[in-house]
Amino acid sequence: MTTALYPGSFDPVTLGHLDILDRSASIFDRVVIAVLENPSKEPVFSAAERVQMIRDSLGERKGIEVGTFNGLTTDYARQVGAGVIVKGLRAVSDFESEFQQALMNRRLFPEVTTVFIPTSLRYLFLSSSLIKELSAFGGDISEFVPAPVARRLGDRFGQRRKTP
Repeated sequence: MTTALYPGSFDPVTLGHLDILDRSASIFDRVVIAVLENPSKEPVFSAAERVQMIRDSLGERKGIEVGTFNGLTTDYARQVGAGVIVKGLRAVSDFESEFQQALMNRRLFPEVTTVFIPTSLRYLFLSSSLIKELSAFGGDISEFVPAPVARRLGDRFGQRRKTP
């Protein structure tokens, strides 16, 4: 059984993240979504809220778990028995920093392999930062995030949106 770790801040999770997750789940037996607790990033949502939004957005997906970690990704990969770290790529600009991280992760934990999965074209421009900004200014985010996330963002920024 191959376990893949899909780490990130997921503040909040987007349909682009779920696209990478679904494609990862089609390749690996078990995928652990690892929500990074990184207070220096000043997230809009707590780690517990992000985990709950992800769980609420997963639906009937099988073989997927959600957890949180702080510290090194490789330490958490060891903890959950992951032999693979999944990283989504949107653009060439993502590749440079992700490749550097992959090399360091390999140095710290030689048994782990990083797999890069390019995002689908329809999510190429999408980021959690853009979603938060769009929501904060009252924009319609329903086509970019799962319905539970759209509701939570609406609540957080004092707006209610129609969600499918």
